[in-house]
Amino acid sequence: MHADVCFLLCACFFSTGALQLRGQVLQTCSQTRSKRETTRTEREAHKPGSSTLLMRSPDVTKAAVTKSEQLLKLDGHDFTMRPGFGGPAIPVGVDVQLESLDTISEVDMDFTMTLYLRHYWKDERLSFPSNTNQSMTFDGRLVKKIWVPDIFFVHSKRSFIHDTTTENVMLRVHPDGKVLYSLRVTVTAMCNMDLSHFPLDTQTCSLEIESYAYTDDDLMLYWKRGNKSLQTDEKISLSQFLNQEFHTTSKLAFYSSTGWYNRLYINFTLRRHIFFFLLQTYFPTTLMVMLSWVSFWIDRRAVPAWVPLGITTVLTMSTIITGVNASMPRVSYIKAVDIYLWVSFVFVFLSVIEYAAVNYLSTLQECKERTQSNRLPCTCGMTHPGQMMMSSSYSDMDMITTGNYGMSELSGDKQEQFLVHLVLDNEQGAQRPAVSSSSSLYIDTHAIDKYSRVIFPGAYTLFNIIYWSIYSQ
Repeated sequence: MHADVCFLLCACFFSTGALQLRGQVLQTCSQTRSKRETTRTEREAHKPGSSTLLMRSPDVTKAAVTKSEQLLKLDGHDFTMRPGFGGPAIPVGVDVQLESLDTISEVDMDFTMTLYLRHYWKDERLSFPSNTNQSMTFDGRLVKKIWVPDIFFVHSKRSFIHDTTTENVMLRVHPDGKVLYSLRVTVTAMCNMDLSHFPLDTQTCSLEIESYAYTDDDLMLYWKRGNKSLQTDEKISLSQFLNQEFHTTSKLAFYSSTGWYNRLYINFTLRRHIFFFLLQTYFPTTLMVMLSWVSFWIDRRAVPAWVPLGITTVLTMSTIITGVNASMPRVSYIKAVDIYLWVSFVFVFLSVIEYAAVNYLSTLQECKERTQSNRLPCTCGMTHPGQMMMSSSYSDMDMITTGNYGMSELSGDKQEQFLVHLVLDNEQGAQRPAVSSSSSLYIDTHAIDKYSRVIFPGAYTLFNIIYWSIYSQ
């Protein structure tokens, strides 16, 4: 009995040892196999053209301690209030990089520009521990959870933040709490233009930046780097203007209901290019005026040749004036281009009047010459010829002497012929003075054209000299 028990115990002991030995052997084999597979994987990864990816370092964003809300301690502060609430005004520096100056409209009295607007301030509530002293950069989603300056553009009509492909907003936070807030914005603002010298004008416009809610007791807005706070691209250009100067200024703005506010100005001066208006307005106008002078060399009897010339110049001048005024605002003062156009129109109109005067005087001259050649007076607009001849040709003595001798025996037509012959016989002694007077009238008629050929070009040249000397300064 005891022998059987001892045998069973020995068998169990040896079976347990075999199982442990087998387990150790299997574990050793599995470790060796895993090492071989790892070595094989590394070798395949180093082979050129292999598609196997290398092992990456763990993703630190999965760690709970690296969340921005917990790192910046957003839940422990009230960011609806400004930094240092109740204390002195928080300084907020601003700088601007001008990307493009898009359009300037004289009709709407505004301009459009695209710029990068950057704000700098310090908020100790956003400070965080860092061994490397490196800043953290966020997009627009974190901006909605913290305090940012409420900057707006004074006198702006339209403005928007670019959102392609995502919202163009950047927030950079340093370990000591310094914040950089940048956004890309396009704004259309008012520009009160003085067009009295148009198109030889120089316009000065300004973009005004101001805090909407915080007065100078809570927020001190200033240019971070003075005049160097405004950076412009050298490639900025406009089709009608030449960029002359960009500079920055700052002033205090007062509102009777709320108080004093810091206001920043971006001032820029633009001078208009004149070459476009020379080609489109001034040169055609000058040519039309010179074309109207051709009538001074046209024969006064060539009415069919002159009438189209006068109509063409007048209608062309009217078209030019209408076209220029259609593209301009309806201002209540006279522009420089209006002076030039209307003076030129007056010169064209006077050319038409000059030809009409010459033609009228020539008609009177021809009428008198025809009267002298035919020995018949011009009876246009006169009373009965018999009555006029009797009253103008006969004296009292002649009437007494002749009486009614033979007059009753003649008919009405013969009586008029008889009186005309008598008048012509009495006027034979006065024929020389009449001819001389008509000759002098003939010379004066041609002298009008002769003088006009000199007076009109000279006066228009003098006007151009005065005009360009005044408005081109």
